[in-house]
Amino acid sequence: MNLHEYQAKALFARYGIAVPEGRLATSAEQARAMAKELGGDKFVVKAQVHAGGRGKAGGVKLVEGFDAVEETARKMIGTRLVTKQTDAKGLPVNSVWVEKPSAIARELYVSALVDRSLEKIIFMASPEGGMDIEEVAEKHPEKIKSIAVHPAAGLQPYQCRELAFFMDLNKEQAEQFTKTLLGIYKILIECDASMVEINPMIVTKEGNIFTLDAKLNFDENALYRQKAIAEQRDLSQEDERERVAQQFDLNYVSLDGNIGCMVNGAGLAMATMDIVKLHGGAPANFLDVGGGATTERVTNAFKLITSSPDVKAIFVNIFGGIVRCDLIAEGIIEATKQVGLKIPVVARLQGTNMEKGRELLEKSGLKITPVSDLTEAAKTVVALAKG
Repeated sequence: MNLHEYQAKALFARYGIAVPEGRLATSAEQARAMAKELGGDKFVVKAQVHAGGRGKAGGVKLVEGFDAVEETARKMIGTRLVTKQTDAKGLPVNSVWVEKPSAIARELYVSALVDRSLEKIIFMASPEGGMDIEEVAEKHPEKIKSIAVHPAAGLQPYQCRELAFFMDLNKEQAEQFTKTLLGIYKILIECDASMVEINPMIVTKEGNIFTLDAKLNFDENALYRQKAIAEQRDLSQEDERERVAQQFDLNYVSLDGNIGCMVNGAGLAMATMDIVKLHGGAPANFLDVGGGATTERVTNAFKLITSSPDVKAIFVNIFGGIVRCDLIAEGIIEATKQVGLKIPVVARLQGTNMEKGRELLEKSGLKITPVSDLTEAAKTVVALAKG
């Protein structure tokens, strides 16, 4: 689960992390009023969406005067912002953050995340803030420094100073930087955050450290004990099908192709998408129905897949280990009837009772093609999707 910038900054402020003063507005008129509350004559108007790259996409504007604030907010609110991190449809802009501009002397990068391979929290820092960290890592890896935090000891001030001096901060700035990092660590531990990214963190011309932008991601498995954070969830920023999938305990991710995939097991799902791509197709989704697939779950999975108008064919690839293939076949047949499916389905069933499952599919009289070989199945569904 993600938070908007304004929500992240409010959380930062509670943990003693310095952020610029700003106000939230859900209308152009309110944006004008918020600017008057802030005072001054220059303002930054930021579209609130769950995506990076807002500045390059026109979602962050430096303006002068209350009229300009209102006009800029009017152009943003109610539109959809397309950035490099969204699909072609973009994300809806329901509000803007009106903020006082900062006198920037330097831009820095800081992030913290859970490294599951090391079983530790990792802090990364770079003096090259404001840039894509992937680009910095590729072209200037020497400008990124990371530290690992031992879970028994927690983040230590000397580790913060190590990163501060790496980024050439003076003593006073290092103290502010240390306070910021210790606040981030508390958020990770106390709020079950899985990732915190600040890009940029700035040094002002007065020599102070501020968080100019923030991204927070939280562990959804821990939201039951983070009710205040869970209540801030903005469903308008999430894919509707992915949200519905969570209700039915399905692992679903929307993609841009036209072949719907229904598979049990994440590894098999990845392999299925790979072989579809290998033979010239494009998966429309990642969908793992899990090891205990039932008729109800299969039906809900079919409804999810077919809710996309782009899907031209469906590839069902099931390994019957825990679940029997004949039960899966019954689920596919029932789901096809319930959904009123008109597009072709290619089904590959392997494992327990696979012969009986294939027989049920063949005798169903529906547009279901049972195929036993994986390569043949992939080629068949790609051909059907192409019409």
